[in-house]
Amino acid sequence: MSGLRERAEGARRTLVADLTEYLEQETPSDDLAALAAGLGWVRAWIAERLGPADAERTVPGGAYGDIAVLDLAASGGGTGTVAILAHYDTVWPLGTLAGWPVTIDGDRLTGPGAFDMKAGLVQAVHAIRIARDAGLPLPAIRLVLNGDEEIGSPASRPVIEDAVAGCDAVLVFEASAQGALKTARKGVGIFEVTTRGIEGHAGLDPERGVSAIDEMARAVLALHGAADLAAGTSVNVGTLQGGSRSNVTAGLATALVDVRVTDEDEMARIDEALSALAPHREGARLDVAGGWNRPVMPRSEGTAQLFCLAQRAAEQVGTTVEEISVGGASDGNFAAALGLPVLDGLGAVGDGAHARHEWVSIDGMVERTAVAAALLALLGDPAR
Repeated sequence: MSGLRERAEGARRTLVADLTEYLEQETPSDDLAALAAGLGWVRAWIAERLGPADAERTVPGGAYGDIAVLDLAASGGGTGTVAILAHYDTVWPLGTLAGWPVTIDGDRLTGPGAFDMKAGLVQAVHAIRIARDAGLPLPAIRLVLNGDEEIGSPASRPVIEDAVAGCDAVLVFEASAQGALKTARKGVGIFEVTTRGIEGHAGLDPERGVSAIDEMARAVLALHGAADLAAGTSVNVGTLQGGSRSNVTAGLATALVDVRVTDEDEMARIDEALSALAPHREGARLDVAGGWNRPVMPRSEGTAQLFCLAQRAAEQVGTTVEEISVGGASDGNFAAALGLPVLDGLGAVGDGAHARHEWVSIDGMVERTAVAAALLALLGDPAR
């Protein structure tokens, strides 16, 4: 284990070169052609770095990016099975690179998708490679690559759930949170509230119309009132549209609502609050659509033990790691809901997810690659 840090340091230039080339494959979630090309690059690159997979399959994503599942056999006398989750899509539209090319300034590397989460996959692949080269025991590894995470994983969720079933642990190479690993994530609900009223002339006949906007305003107040930040529950009406003209009583209004919760009891309470929404005036209608996009990822006993193993791995390569609970969700939530131990945030050290200033630390890439290699070796060691 003591030589893993040196091996990762020896791979520094290749880590940077690989991430740079990966970032130059633009992969917006809503562009099927770009996603197909990006996944093709990823698979060819993984084969170049690790050799052909022992088994692989591609699940068509339909209206979304395809999902690739690559199986790597255990090596070095390792046992067990570990799943690694990594999405290859980003929030950045095609053409972003033209105005924001990959740039290196000292320890900082910037580019669209660098932090969220292309650096994570680069680190994971290099971690496998250097652990193999060191002859360490590695478990069987199942790589799951999906292209729809940034839009809620509508096509990949059942594939992920099937792929991780029966695994001993699930490692998610999403970006860290200020360097900390993520041992708990909130559940996420995405809902659409629609109110319908009766249009009328706002000046000539103000009492005949029934305003959908007035109904929506009351619903927004009720929704925001359902938040309980002390309990970890946030409710945000993020967008609101309605009406046609200032002199027409609004006949239609719609709102998109983001909800984050820390446990199933809060999920049930929010469901009740949504069910309780009702129109105020006769002639108005109110409908709620949508649902819970990702279940809660609690800090289970298995996840706590997995984090302790990551601490051991970090110590063995001369560093430390911390843990944190975050409000954002990932595909790790799906695995946690199946009762599996999940450790998230194993990817980049940096900042700026979904922002123009997103960046990764190159030193962080080297260090976390070594940590991941040591963690995989511990997970594969039958004597641990």
